[in-house]
Amino acid sequence: MAARRASLNATEAGLTESGQIRRVPGPRREEVAQRAGISTDYYSRLEQGRVRTASRAVLDSMGRAL
Repeated sequence: MAARRASLNATEAGLTESGQIRRVPGPRREEVAQRAGISTDYYSRLEQGRVRTASRAVLDSMGRAL
């Protein structure tokens, strides 16, 4: 997920450019989580592999967000 997130720019992810310089390319975790309709904490745990299962709906929404 982190690699896919890094490969996007904010406008490709459907976000508006804030004008701030980003240290890491792509949308922030918070932005992806918001677009996927899940909490940032849950998204972080999924990205880090700390969640054993995720519903198909969550995975589908994350796929659309990315």
